[in-house]
Formats: sequence, structure tokens, C-alpha cells
Amino acid sequence: MIKLFADYHTHTIYSHGTGTIIDNVMIARKKGLKEIAITDHGLRHFTYGVKREKLKRMREEIDSINERFNDFNVLLGMECNIISRDGSIDLDDEVMDYMDIVLLGYHMMVRLKDISSYVHIYGKNYISRVNKALKEETRQQNTDIMIKAIKKYKIDIITHPGARISMDTGRLAEVAAKTNTALEINSKSNIMTVDYLKVAANHGAKFVINSDAHRPEDVGNFGNAIELAKLSGLTSENIINAIKG
Repeated sequence: MIKLFADYHTHTIYSHGTGTIIDNVMIARKKGLKEIAITDHGLRHFTYGVKREKLKRMREEIDSINERFNDFNVLLGMECNIISRDGSIDLDDEVMDYMDIVLLGYHMMVRLKDISSYVHIYGKNYISRVNKALKEETRQQNTDIMIKAIKKYKIDIITHPGARISMDTGRLAEVAAKTNTALEINSKSNIMTVDYLKVAANHGAKFVINSDAHRPEDVGNFGNAIELAKLSGLTSENIINAIKG
């Protein structure tokens, strides 16, 4: 049996969500969770990126909530973005000072760092959708960039690996195991298969099951992701937000 105590990927009105921080907290408590992370979209995400000037307010809200409840914990995080071919992400020291947890996703709707990155990340990925000869080369390039990022920064979780931009998730899992970066089994947009999860587990990778909730009522909704983990032979020992024992 896999029982989860936390949901480390939830969004709020500070980016692309419909609820407030306290809305997410109250639903999570009602569903029996003990911890959640508020992980709104990174600063350079088009339209939905969290505003830098809002981070202080978010930190204060979360600190206040944590003082209010002694049976529940809220983490402030961010679902950061790849912004360059060299693995740079939209996180700097100022932002890092507010963070309790750092998630990294590969998204297409992001302001990149330079023209070269637009050509090689967006250009190649769009072209490879119609040019099969470029597909595998682009897939490996995407993997290289993500690997550079998790080696360069302390990333706690890679969100929905391979779901937005194609990656060699087996090769990624091997490096993630060494950097202690958990791979997300995302109950909302997951492309992982039983075979992939088995391969990743054999590399020693750790996993996390998250809701990726954009509405408060979806916080703590893990159903299909838990079933996939079970089918793959994963146990609470493989999953960082599972109750051990």
C-alpha cells in the first residue's frame, strides 16, 4: 500500500491557479495530508509566471499559516523553467532566499535567455514534430540541457519529465539518482510508463507523486499516479512523499 503525506506541486492565484494559498492548505488538511508546497510558475513563464514582487507576500502568508497550524506544514517553492541551452533556469539568489523547495519543469511558453536558445530549444522541438530525422537528436539535446540544469542547481523535483518536451528519461533518471533529484509521477499530465518507472528505479532514482493542482479541489488528487506506481512495483521506499513502513 502506498499512502502519501504531502503534495509538493500545487498552484495558486499567484500564477496559473484559481485558489489562494490558504484554499490549497484547507483542502489538503481535509484530505488528510500533513504538508504541501506552493509551487507557482517560474518568473519567465509567459503570462502565468509568478511576479518577483509577490514573493515576499507569499513568504509572509506561508509563515503565518505555519504559525497557525501545529499539525500541518506549508513550503514555499517554485516550478522553475529551463531558459538556456547551458541549463540555466529562472532562479537567482534573491529568489532562492525565499524558497523551501525547488521544482524544475521543461515548458515551451518561457522567455529564454538568448537567440541561440530560441533556435535550439523552441526551433528544433517544433521542427522535430514534423521532421522525424531530427526527432532523436532533439530528444537527446533536451536531455543534455536538463542534465546540465540538475548538475548546476540544487533541484528537488523534476516535474512531469518528458511530458512537455521529449527527453531520454532513462538517461535522465541515471543522473537524477546521483544528484538526489526526485522524478515526478504527475497525476495530471503524466506520460511515464510502467517500463520507464522500472528502468528509472533500477538506476536508483527516487520519485514523488504530485497532483499539479491548479484548482484547490484537485490538491491531493493522486489516484491514477498511485496506481501506476503500484503497477511498476514501487514502494514507499522509492517515493519521497510516501509514509514509510
